[in-house]
Amino acid sequence: MLKQNHTKEQRESLLEALREYNVQVHKVQGESREIIGLVGETNRISTDSISKFDAVERIERIAEPYKQASRSFQSKDTIVDVDGVKVGGGHFMIAAGPCSVEDEDLMVETAIKLKAMGANMFRGGAFKPRTSPYSFQGLGKEGLRRLQVAKQETGLPIVSELMSADNLDMFVENVDLIQIGTRNMQNFSLLKELGKIDKPILLKRGLTATYEEWLMSAEYIMAGGNTNVILCERGIRTFETGTRNTLDLQAVPYLKSKTHLPIVIDPSHAAGIRDFVTPMSKAAIVSGADGLVIEAHPNPEKAWSDGQQTVSLETFESLVRASKPLLDLEQLQI
Repeated sequence: MLKQNHTKEQRESLLEALREYNVQVHKVQGESREIIGLVGETNRISTDSISKFDAVERIERIAEPYKQASRSFQSKDTIVDVDGVKVGGGHFMIAAGPCSVEDEDLMVETAIKLKAMGANMFRGGAFKPRTSPYSFQGLGKEGLRRLQVAKQETGLPIVSELMSADNLDMFVENVDLIQIGTRNMQNFSLLKELGKIDKPILLKRGLTATYEEWLMSAEYIMAGGNTNVILCERGIRTFETGTRNTLDLQAVPYLKSKTHLPIVIDPSHAAGIRDFVTPMSKAAIVSGADGLVIEAHPNPEKAWSDGQQTVSLETFESLVRASKPLLDLEQLQI
């Protein structure tokens, strides 16, 4: 942490010395203080060798294995800008849309209605990870094109899941918030590639991942240079079989104490039952979540995939209406 009254010359002298240690140097400007974070093999750096510089007020070692994601590294909440829609730091996102991309006209019509009802992002799977190799796998590149048509008609940023680094360039060009699904949360080679791009990432929690493992996955992305990461709790696997997964809302207050990154909730995948989406969405808001990711469709019974957990547009509209009293209205960019 630098002194409040340090000079430019003192600061540059310190930075010049730090570069010789062959570590990543990250500058964080707070409201009243500036922090310089060192990431890498910092155990070989003596605190005495840094504290002697006039610009330095004090030095702290971050105990958590995740450094850049830690609130010790950055105390102020990160606000991620997704093509004009802000997430975190008091800004609330509602991403809604069908599980998988379907007919173009249906996508456009659905996006228009969802925006009017309160959604500020449009989600849809162009590539679908499925447990069975015989299940519908998505429309691929054509699905991304249809999502772009929906964006052109509504202006809503697009959220879609990336499954392979082979399609990364395609997603950078067509998707505003790249989703990394639960199965790929620890695909470290993919996470490293995401660190090289300047595009927001929605990182879903793995089925059996601990909080620390989840944050370490975020750290992989941030260590590469991409700090625009949003965490998404979508339910974990427990012994309970009554629902598809168990929604861990304790994750919200816990992670708020450990990281500055935004955290949003996907109640659709958590329960796997559409009737539970509205109550769990309201519970997520009360817990302090920064947003919701909801599967919505004009006719859920005819949805191409995951219809059982997809809400109707009428239900989505009532969900947003019921959520507004729980939120600061300025949070919803509607």
